[in-house]
Amino acid sequence: MPNIDDPRLKLPQCDFLQPVITVHENPWFSVKNRGGYFTFEDNTPQVIILPIVDNKSFVMVEIQRPVIADNTIELPAGGTNKNETPIFAAARELYEETGILVSDLQRFQILPPLVYMVRNPILPYIFQVHITKQEYDLKSDHDGEILSVGCFEFGEVLAKILSGEILIGLQIAIITRYLMNNAVHSFYLLK
Repeated sequence: MPNIDDPRLKLPQCDFLQPVITVHENPWFSVKNRGGYFTFEDNTPQVIILPIVDNKSFVMVEIQRPVIADNTIELPAGGTNKNETPIFAAARELYEETGILVSDLQRFQILPPLVYMVRNPILPYIFQVHITKQEYDLKSDHDGEILSVGCFEFGEVLAKILSGEILIGLQIAIITRYLMNNAVHSFYLLK
């Protein structure tokens, strides 16, 4: 498994922005004024999982998002629990949100980070995991936050991005980076 040792995954790297004043804090996030720059900071490390089924489909979940008055199609994601490693959180979130159990943590591959909001100094962990259609078909129930779980072929996902059905920027970036990377590898294999 590649090791992406980016310090921005663990701690804010903007210590030079002083003073640091917490403007708002709740159980999920805080808003800080770091030397005049306002930041939005999750209280726990965040994980996003790209579940790939038989190298032709992605598992995605539909979630009700009242803040934007919409139900969104998303990749499984969430925060770490206290003393939980990001890779364990990825396996747990995948199971909770999709009902798919992958107990072998070595199957989760960490991907290079992506910035999703320049006001958040701690980047989320992004993992991909390859699963079989049989593992998808054997999924158990998902948690109550999730409206539905679906397995969408790559072309269908791209069509949903183009139509606006999939609209969360970071998730679009994760999906398109994966598809572009595979297209580049396929192109060079054909040469």
